[in-house]
Amino acid sequence: MPNYTTEDIRNLALVGHGSSGKTMLVEAILQHTGKIGNKGSIDRGDTVCDFDPLEKHHQHSLSASVVSCDYKDKHLNIIDTPGFPDFMGHALSILPGVETMAVVINAHNGIEMMTRRMMQAGKDRNLCRCIIINKIDQDNIDLPMLVEQIRESFGSECLPFNLPCDGGKSVVDVIAKAEGQADFSNVHDAHTAIIDQIVEVDENLMEKYLEEGDVKPDEIHNAFEEALREGHLVPILFTSAETGAGIDDLLHFLVSLAPNPKEGNPRPFVKGEDENAVEFHAVPDESKHVIAHVFKVTVDPFVGRLGVFRIHQGRITKDTHLFIGHSKKTIRVAHLFKLDGKDHAEVDAGIPGDICALAKIEELDFDCVLHDDPADEIIHLRPINFPKPMDGLAIEAKSRGDETKMAKAISSMTAEDPCLIIERNTSTKQTVMYGLGALHLRIVLEKMKERFHVEVNTEPPKIAYKETIQGKAEGHHRHKKQSGGAGQFGEVFLRIEPKERGEGFEFSNETFGGSIPAAFIPAIEKGIRLVMETGCIAGYPMQDIKVSVYDGKHHPVDSKEVAFVNAGKRAFIKAVMNAGPAVLEPIVNMEVNVPEVNMGDIAGDLSGKRGRITGTDTLPGDMLCIRAQAPLAELSNYQSAVKAMTGGVGNYTMELSHYEPVPAHVQQQIVALYKPQDEED
Repeated sequence: MPNYTTEDIRNLALVGHGSSGKTMLVEAILQHTGKIGNKGSIDRGDTVCDFDPLEKHHQHSLSASVVSCDYKDKHLNIIDTPGFPDFMGHALSILPGVETMAVVINAHNGIEMMTRRMMQAGKDRNLCRCIIINKIDQDNIDLPMLVEQIRESFGSECLPFNLPCDGGKSVVDVIAKAEGQADFSNVHDAHTAIIDQIVEVDENLMEKYLEEGDVKPDEIHNAFEEALREGHLVPILFTSAETGAGIDDLLHFLVSLAPNPKEGNPRPFVKGEDENAVEFHAVPDESKHVIAHVFKVTVDPFVGRLGVFRIHQGRITKDTHLFIGHSKKTIRVAHLFKLDGKDHAEVDAGIPGDICALAKIEELDFDCVLHDDPADEIIHLRPINFPKPMDGLAIEAKSRGDETKMAKAISSMTAEDPCLIIERNTSTKQTVMYGLGALHLRIVLEKMKERFHVEVNTEPPKIAYKETIQGKAEGHHRHKKQSGGAGQFGEVFLRIEPKERGEGFEFSNETFGGSIPAAFIPAIEKGIRLVMETGCIAGYPMQDIKVSVYDGKHHPVDSKEVAFVNAGKRAFIKAVMNAGPAVLEPIVNMEVNVPEVNMGDIAGDLSGKRGRITGTDTLPGDMLCIRAQAPLAELSNYQSAVKAMTGGVGNYTMELSHYEPVPAHVQQQIVALYKPQDEED
């Protein structure tokens, strides 16, 4: 059994933009708590969290890493997350596993894109949040201005928990102290501001505060936690992972004031599906049925699959039998692990609130729920709102025969990464890999090569155009073939007309008098559908067309299915060529989040891409959400363009809206590239 209880556990996620110092902050915490003797180094590649060879090579985190340590009889589970926007999926995926989220800010760089996005994500998930301003020992930093910007961007509830002093060499606790020196502001004002904020959630405490003018630190514990849970207080802590300044204060905050699993806001689970779904909260009680949520999966060709999970309810021990999601088959817990970076320490039991792992169980998938009650067949956690992968790259195995290895590598990496999507596009005949940016896709390719020994050829994905018609027309074709023996004969008259966008294909038999026997009508439709699948003018699938066969001829001996397949096909092609054939392109709905000052740049750029703005919304922190529609074909490398125009702050999402005809000059270019195969009449 663990030598700690649920009340002793503190679960913390360190999130924030790249280079904010999260990994080194973990090193400083582990050293301060005695878990390690000396801090590792990013340059040397010997940190506890960045243990993957690619992380050492690139010198930044590529996925989330779990470590644990003990401090003042409390057990800390700390999750270090990647900070580059391309790996945001890994940062978001761990949020269901913690009560408290610390957004780390580089004192020199200030508020960056991931700062904003993770602050909002934590708020959406109803987590207790704090802000850590790291690297306060750097030169040329303006901490007062940074605090002001934080409060302007994220609200007046963001208040210093401590203040730097001695030029950032140390910090002073403004809750325990009402007087003292600091590098900026003053301890008295900071003390008054945060106490004023805390007592607002407790009427009795506020009354005492108003009567006596102050309250003792040990009197504010419950009100402090309540303010954290309600989002009424977001403490700002100053640290330097390099010098160790503020690390003791950070640990004091975690063990004394941050919520344990019984005190944090409960995670919303759902039992059942659709109209029968019922929301409920797991209870961190060892005596109840097990409910655990898998928030991270790694797949290694040698180690196998490792599922990292948070136990929300019940107790898991060796030989516990668990259901995975709605599966009716149980798995047996043979080995239960605690994680410290790459190291796996086997433990006897996991208690409510703890973070553990299971290895070599192939059925474990990201976001699945483990439970031991056969009545709970369908149970899941409220889903995370992940950013939609938009950067695409078409891939194919470089070596013939590597398709199976590539498929296995793809399966493993999509299991690990909730923001990596692999699709087979039947219309373009490409396997397309979608990620959150060029760096994201490049790292995936490197993983395929280094971990799975698979190399692939890449190219930009083709746009999934479609074809249709804009008017009505008729077509006729007689297929007649005589080659000594039995001949082939079939003749078809048909008319076509466009349907409303999205209504699909409709085939109608309007013949009469037996001009075409009923047995050959399916053959005609088959020939037409062959053209619908492969296109007529540009090689893309066709849609939204009604075809009516109204006349034809047959021969009692020579008419065969193949003759009417060919006759229907050729008659349809002739009709299409006379009906104003058009190439349709996908139009996407976009939401582009950028600083207000970049509105003009984004609007001008979208206009040049045949886009149109449909509206704007104001966001916190002088940001705008620009809603627009644009052709997908014009948005190649748009992520890079947005980053360039906004200094890396902007981001966007998009989803398919509809198809509409391309401009005439664009259609000419697309049609000119089409090389149809020669066919016999």
